[in-house]
Amino acid sequence: MPKRRAALVAVPAIAALACAMPALAASKKTVDLGDNYFAPESAKVAKGTTVTWNWTGTAPHNVTVVSGPQRFRSSVQTSGTYSRRLTKVGTYDIVCTIHPGMEMKLKVR
Repeated sequence: MPKRRAALVAVPAIAALACAMPALAASKKTVDLGDNYFAPESAKVAKGTTVTWNWTGTAPHNVTVVSGPQRFRSSVQTSGTYSRRLTKVGTYDIVCTIHPGMEMKLKVR
């Protein structure tokens, strides 16, 4: 009888874990930095998403949060990538401080 009871407890636990697995998968979003633009200019992502900014142009740029629940700033780059995992819900206003008007909005749900 104890074996049967253990099996009855294990089955729901395994089923719950299997259902949770997709939620544990890491989300990713890529944003391109071209010469004086972010593409896309706005995006919505889930909490915990890793956003990667990818330099595609030739001019130097940075990624700077000017308002939002998390603050961060990349170095000035002309190529490569910069990644950040967003763990706080809210709206992030992001700019390149080198180029006025180069901005994007990122909403984390």
